[in-house]
Amino acid sequence: MKILKGILFTLLGIVVLLLVIALFVKKDYAIEREIVINKPRADVFDYIKHIRNQDTYSIWNMMDPKKKQIFTGTDGTVGFIYAWDGNSDVGAGEQEITKIDGGNRIEMELRFKRPMEGVAFAYMATGDAGSGATKVKWGMTGTSNYPMNIMNLMMGSMMGDGLEKGLANLKKNLESK
Repeated sequence: MKILKGILFTLLGIVVLLLVIALFVKKDYAIEREIVINKPRADVFDYIKHIRNQDTYSIWNMMDPKKKQIFTGTDGTVGFIYAWDGNSDVGAGEQEITKIDGGNRIEMELRFKRPMEGVAFAYMATGDAGSGATKVKWGMTGTSNYPMNIMNLMMGSMMGDGLEKGLANLKKNLESK
């Protein structure tokens, strides 16, 4: 019984400690990664502005090839919505193109429904990198309410790794064309 009590108090202490730490963690997060792709900027931007192309480079889109997908509107234009419903790793949600600065930047709103509800904002931006190459930045911002903001301490590495792998896939796909 003493061992069980000790385990219970230890777990309770850890939970209380995490809740106290969360009081001091920022609620907002911002993650950005970039890569240089040896292709002209116009070609790269035309590719990334089409959300359906994310199936070829986004690690999150690749996690469940059998997920249900619904597309509403014209891909590559403001108002296009991509909705997904997949396994427990992918969850369910939708992504909407909210702004396009032709040839420069595309902005999207991500609305997560499952496993947890939430909203985040993503963008992809292109810039000249010299000699016909293009710098691509992929970023995500959002807000996590208390006590879930404790996850923001790991958000940079968790989400950043996914962005880096996705950008590497994008580079490989575009440079092999």
